[in-house]
Amino acid sequence: MTAHAVRTGVWFIGARGSVATTATAGCAAVAAGLHPPTGMVTETPPFTDTGLPPLTSLVFGGHDTLDCPLPKRAEVLAAGGVLPYGLPTAVEAELTTADAEIRPGGPLPGDTRTDEELIGAFAADIEDFTRRHGLARTVVVNVASTEPAPGDDDSRMPASSLYAAAALRAGCPYVNFTPSTGLRSPHLKDAVESCGLPHAGRDGKTGQTLLRSVLAPMFVHRALPVRAWSGTNLLGGGDGAALADPAAAAAKNAGKERVLADTLGTAPEGEVHIDDVPAMGDWKTAWDHIAFDGFLGSRMILQTIWQGCDSALAAPLVLDLARLLARSHEAGLTGPRPELGFYFKDPDGGPAALFDQYAALVDFAERLREAR
Repeated sequence: MTAHAVRTGVWFIGARGSVATTATAGCAAVAAGLHPPTGMVTETPPFTDTGLPPLTSLVFGGHDTLDCPLPKRAEVLAAGGVLPYGLPTAVEAELTTADAEIRPGGPLPGDTRTDEELIGAFAADIEDFTRRHGLARTVVVNVASTEPAPGDDDSRMPASSLYAAAALRAGCPYVNFTPSTGLRSPHLKDAVESCGLPHAGRDGKTGQTLLRSVLAPMFVHRALPVRAWSGTNLLGGGDGAALADPAAAAAKNAGKERVLADTLGTAPEGEVHIDDVPAMGDWKTAWDHIAFDGFLGSRMILQTIWQGCDSALAAPLVLDLARLLARSHEAGLTGPRPELGFYFKDPDGGPAALFDQYAALVDFAERLREAR
């Protein structure tokens, strides 16, 4: 197969959700020259000539338990201001093609299949997709709604781990962009260690935690002790509904708190609260209140407000990660990729501060360039 004909699969878990729909539509729009690649770090100069698969070579498919077609889902996102007006029509053919490659997910209530049967069925779907399209490789990316962390006495794996196991069985690099368990299930320890595949995650760093990873080092470097750091998130859409479950919210908040603990050396007082506000749709407001000490014990406060759309923030990062994992696989790299910590709240090792993570990512780009 000639270099220009090589194609790469991107298999989304949660393929009809807001993030996957935005990424699929956005990739088509950027590839066609309709919009610039805003937010895609892999489209900046440090990544030139690193051998990343071009956006025009990406082929999309995935699993989902929803049956709303991607073109219709994109229309809903455009009506909510997430996608530009007219974009769903402009890329309708690409969305329709991707939608035809979405297979039923699970397990749904009443599904009597065992974990092994589910893993086998999911892996077969991915293998069939890769084979039919003659893809060089397929990267599996979890962008499904956050699930509660499994309990110690749970005998079955959570859905995210079933999909992750299927990715390994199908020989696919894997990205967990969610706080869900994924590859970090104890049931998968041996499979992960022996798979010989690159993987990265978990929990994408898109808004509030991105800002925390920038601000927390500032306090450390200026020797300003942080006494308390509290936050509130107001959001709607599928994430808002999923995170209304206290167990799912706890899984989400663990990553936010880890960034502060890793950077400050200890977790400060304060919590993050997540409130479901359906009227906000796919938009989110995140507020942080930081109490810290100044010279001679003077008490000071810093407050921040972040307003944005998680889907539009996440989609370019998801495309970055799919390309970086595909290139890592091509270069023969295996195991967890700490160089990609720039993208995650809960990375696979490496530094915690965003500036240091970015430096590691740029160094990784040079490593990929040299591996060509």
